Amino acid sequence: MSLQRRLLLYLLICAPLVWGLALYVSISRARHEVNELYDTELIRLARQVQSTLGPALEGTTTTLPPAAGKGDADAGEADVRDLAVAVWDADGRLALSDREGVALPYRPQRAGFFDTQVEGREWRLYYLQSFDGRWLVAAGQGAYERDELVYGLTLSQVVPWLLMLPFLLALMAWAVRRALAPMGALAADLRHRDADDLRAIPGDSAPVELRPMIGAMNGLFVRIDSLLVRERRFTADAAHELRTPLAVLRAQWEVVRRSSSPREREQAERRLDAGLDRMARLVTQMLALSRVESGAALVTSEIDWTPIVEQAMGDCLMLAERRRIELACEWPPAGSHPMPLLGDAHLLTVLLRNLLDNAVRYAPEGTGVLLRFSASTVEVDNDGPPLSGEQLSRLGERFYRPDGQQEIGSGLGMSIARRIATLHGLELDVGMRDGVQGVRVRLGFAAPRHAGGAGARAG
Repeated sequence: MSLQRRLLLYLLICAPLVWGLALYVSISRARHEVNELYDTELIRLARQVQSTLGPALEGTTTTLPPAAGKGDADAGEADVRDLAVAVWDADGRLALSDREGVALPYRPQRAGFFDTQVEGREWRLYYLQSFDGRWLVAAGQGAYERDELVYGLTLSQVVPWLLMLPFLLALMAWAVRRALAPMGALAADLRHRDADDLRAIPGDSAPVELRPMIGAMNGLFVRIDSLLVRERRFTADAAHELRTPLAVLRAQWEVVRRSSSPREREQAERRLDAGLDRMARLVTQMLALSRVESGAALVTSEIDWTPIVEQAMGDCLMLAERRRIELACEWPPAGSHPMPLLGDAHLLTVLLRNLLDNAVRYAPEGTGVLLRFSASTVEVDNDGPPLSGEQLSRLGERFYRPDGQQEIGSGLGMSIARRIATLHGLELDVGMRDGVQGVRVRLGFAAPRHAGGAGARAG
């Protein structure tokens, strides 16, 4: 059931209930006011009879002349058959009465108002004792007269409302549709949006009741957009990171195909198996990076740099051989631990491999790349030319590569390395090597950033 129909149904159910309650209260209040008015008239009538006819009552029995009844020419719209007056002496004899008063009951011990049956009809009586106790005056009125007045007044108010009920229902239906129009507009806006349209819904002009929902939807759009960005980034990162292992596997497969002896073929197959294992580890590393970026806790342990360096250099070895680049690693002096760190070894392998890949890919052919460890830093040096200030400021942007590059690349290597470094509380600082030609990438804790100078080329 739609919200509009539900609101109309609630109104159709609640409106009669409220009207019924209001009608009951109105009848009760009208009856109270009518009783108050007529009771006052009965008291006045009894007192007038007592004060006016008192001296003539002694020893006499008189019947008042009959009053004009309803339909008589001099009666107007009055109906006095519902009024009665009677007077009794001290012995209980009826001393004075009108035509209806003859039937009133004699009750000498009572005074005030009483409701009773008179000849099968409900009457309200008022008894008034004289000061000396010689007679009793009673004035009464039929209850039907009062009820007729109460119901007549109430009906005169209810009938117009009942006649206006269809118009009121139509007006309520129109009002409900108008009140729910912003929800229809919101639904239409969402219905006609493209799947990738995650713009925030403007909520300034929306009703107050819709603003929490609009705020929640805008928050959902932000989270969905962040999720899509992470998925696109993961796809691009995976494509970038799988490039080198796939090239290695292709080369190893060519060696397997061209093996001329069983021994050579067995060695090539072992290298191919090792390459497949590295590919599986790389996929695991990329998935771990994606989970960490999505908010999952980083699994940390004490880092042993030796297997990380071996794996990263092994992945870059084929490229280094093709470009005749000599790879070297320099460890700190004996007794000094290389850069103590708690982190994820798989992610740090990805970081180090990207730094070495960049350094090897963009160093001049026939030169060298040096990986240097100290107690607090990790540095990667090559003999490449420095970058300009503009290139240095854009270093780390996704898919950014400086102009004039001959090597194949996607511009993601440095971006991935920076994100992994940030996850481990590290900083990447790029600049020119001290006093000589070349580029240095420095990984350390709170390393100072250079405003200008040289930079590494993003792969």
